[in-house]
Amino acid sequence: DMTDLQRINERLEAAGEEALGADGYDDCVIGLAYQHTRPLIVYSKKKVIERLMEDMSRDDAEEFFQFNIGGTYLGAGTPLFMEDMDE
Repeated sequence: DMTDLQRINERLEAAGEEALGADGYDDCVIGLAYQHTRPLIVYSKKKVIERLMEDMSRDDAEEFFQFNIGGTYLGAGTPLFMEDMDE
């Protein structure tokens, strides 16, 4: 079975487009969004933090996410991290 990220990358490749991803969090991808005409890979913030909590406390995971993942700007194609409305 293909992951959501693999399907997204195939779709982008077929369209001649590229988007930046967050290395190591392929299973946290929840979709693809467009800002104007630029594709952006969308990750679940909740899933990323849950993954980080495998190795650290919730507080440490949230802090790590904020400073090292969600707070990182990689240019115009920086991935999006969606926050669930129930959080």
